[in-house]
Amino acid sequence: MSTHAKRERLLLADLLEAEEPEAATLCEGWKTRDLAAHVVVRERRADAAGGLLIKQLAGRLERVQAEFAAKPYDELIQLIRTGPPRFSPFALKQVDEASNAVEFYIHTEDVRRARPGWTPRELDPVFSDALWSRLERTARLVGRKSPTGLVLRRPDGRTAVAHRGVPVVTVTGEPPELLLFAYGRQEAADVALDGDKEAIATLHESKRLGL
Repeated sequence: MSTHAKRERLLLADLLEAEEPEAATLCEGWKTRDLAAHVVVRERRADAAGGLLIKQLAGRLERVQAEFAAKPYDELIQLIRTGPPRFSPFALKQVDEASNAVEFYIHTEDVRRARPGWTPRELDPVFSDALWSRLERTARLVGRKSPTGLVLRRPDGRTAVAHRGVPVVTVTGEPPELLLFAYGRQEAADVALDGDKEAIATLHESKRLGL
C-alpha cells in the first residue's frame, strides 16, 4: 500500500477502534459500525460494491453491508487495518493510492469531526496537493447538482469550477477542506463562502453535493 493511503487507512482504523460501534459519524444515518462495514464491503465484495454506482445493484449492496455491519466490530476494524485481499484491485499499489487516499481521508474526518472540539489536521503539502488534484478531476462530477454556480478556490488563487451557473458562490479554503465541502460535508468544512447571501444559504444547506 502506498504512503498516503496506508497512513489514512491506519488512522481510520485507530479512530474507529477508539470509538464505540454506535458512535455518530458525519455520514447521515451511519454509526461507526456502518461506516466500517462500508469500507470493508467496498474493498472485499466487488459483487456488492457496484451498488455504490449502479442503482440496480443498490439493494444487494444494502443487504451485504447490513450483513457485515452485524459482524463483531473488532473484526471489521481488523479487516480495514489489514487491507484488501490479494485478488482485490485495491491490492495494487497504484489503485490503492488513487482510490483509497481520498476515500480514507474523508472517512477519517467523518469520524473525527463528529466529535466536539475537533480542529483541522495539518497535512503535509504533498498530500494536500494530491487531494487538490483529485478535486480538480472530480469537481464537475461532485458539483453537478449544485443549486448555484460553484467555484472552489485555494488561498493561493488556484480554482476549480464545480458547477457553471448564476448566481455564483466561491468557496475558499485549503484543499482538504474544499474536498470535504465538495463531497457533501459542508457543515464540517473549514471554508469561507463568498457571493449572494441567499445563494450562500441555499448552497450551505444543500444535500446535493458529493457523489
